[in-house]
Amino acid sequence: KKPPGPPRRIKTRVKRRKLLTEKEFPTDPRKAVPAHIPRPSYADDGIPKERPPLLPIIEVKSAKDIEQMRKSGRIAREVLDCAVRAVRPGISTEELDDIVHKETIARGAYPSPLNYNGFPKSVCTSINEVICHGIPDRNTLLKEGDILNIDVTVFFEGFHGDCSEMAFVGEVDEDARRLVQVTYDCWQEAIKICKPGVRYSEIGGVIEDYVTERGFDTSRQFIGHGIGRAFHTIPNVFHHHNNQNEGVMKPGHTFTIEPMIAEGSCKGGLWPDGWTATTDDGSRSAQFEHTFLITEDGIEALTAKLPTSPVQPWEKPLAEAKEAEV
Repeated sequence: KKPPGPPRRIKTRVKRRKLLTEKEFPTDPRKAVPAHIPRPSYADDGIPKERPPLLPIIEVKSAKDIEQMRKSGRIAREVLDCAVRAVRPGISTEELDDIVHKETIARGAYPSPLNYNGFPKSVCTSINEVICHGIPDRNTLLKEGDILNIDVTVFFEGFHGDCSEMAFVGEVDEDARRLVQVTYDCWQEAIKICKPGVRYSEIGGVIEDYVTERGFDTSRQFIGHGIGRAFHTIPNVFHHHNNQNEGVMKPGHTFTIEPMIAEGSCKGGLWPDGWTATTDDGSRSAQFEHTFLITEDGIEALTAKLPTSPVQPWEKPLAEAKEAEV
């Protein structure tokens, strides 16, 4: 087989948005969370108190822990669905943050991004060339043809649940559709290999091979991660070929897979806000994410879609078939 060539460099059809300077960036007060809702360790001062294990041993969750993580994963999915349903031309990313914040606390949960290492909002909203960690604000309005990643994490009864989804804003061009579907498909291919005994380092090779053969690039700057009582912990889950010793999958492990794929180069930099990461060449980026559990014989998505969840265009035939069966 002919080895894949370098990723194609596509000039995006979407006009880049004006980069907000530190002076222009909105500094709205942090949203309040009711006092009765349990908070993660960093809620007040922004500093996570959980420390990684002294030895690189991945935590095996107990049966009780897993049930709690199913609850937090279900809430994260419900909240994400609410945000995705609200996407339309003209809505601001601040309004999406309002929805996520309101729906999270309505379920007795804390929006995990809020004040995590100082992050100022309750959700990440990443538009077009933003690779990840876009900060919602009242001045950023979604436009027809945009693509958007909404990344929701909640903290409920001591555990985090983390997931993200792509949304099309109105009608988008074919290149955007292809980017989003290839991102989804490489993510699914990586999920297929996960089971007890598989090395975490194998995930990245599956993703990189899939996307480069189709002319896309995968981020080397941002990774998936272990999750549970801590928002981010071991293992590190790389989305490119690597020989990192991150361990072997075992039943009870919980982690995320969240590839960030770009039309051109995924090499990027940070905005002055210290969070928003964008592609250097302005090409669009896409991402999908679930929180996963390794089971005795495979893998379970703890943030899996519900029967009522919005679906991607290529998922609609399957959803319609399931409805017909009912």
